[in-house]
Amino acid sequence: METKGQAVNRLPMLKNECSFEGYDASTLMKETEKIRKLITKRGTIEMLIPLCCSTNPIRHKEFRQLLKGVSSKTLARRLKELERGGILERQAYNEIPPRVEYRLTSKGQELVESIINLLQWMRKWSNSKS
Repeated sequence: METKGQAVNRLPMLKNECSFEGYDASTLMKETEKIRKLITKRGTIEMLIPLCCSTNPIRHKEFRQLLKGVSSKTLARRLKELERGGILERQAYNEIPPRVEYRLTSKGQELVESIINLLQWMRKWSNSKS
């Protein structure tokens, strides 16, 4: 909290505006924790990328081929978590052998767009010295 005579160190901003100005920092930090719990588990972001690169659903087998190093158990757990979170939609077909496909929901599409924006930011600034 800033008091008379004290200066608060603020991050320098390129523009004199911030879309989060006026928000409570502790509330934003709690929300950040929710995001971190959702997308930083091993393999989660990597599972979302193939879904955004195609309009076709992705089958469990395709995920396993794309996500080398992620165990089947971890893959199954992440898929269930993303389905529970409303990020993925699961479609099971009554066939032999069983066929299960996954698609992004609207909520999942927005999340992937945000991840792509973050990746673009990283590419832009990864070779920069500032």
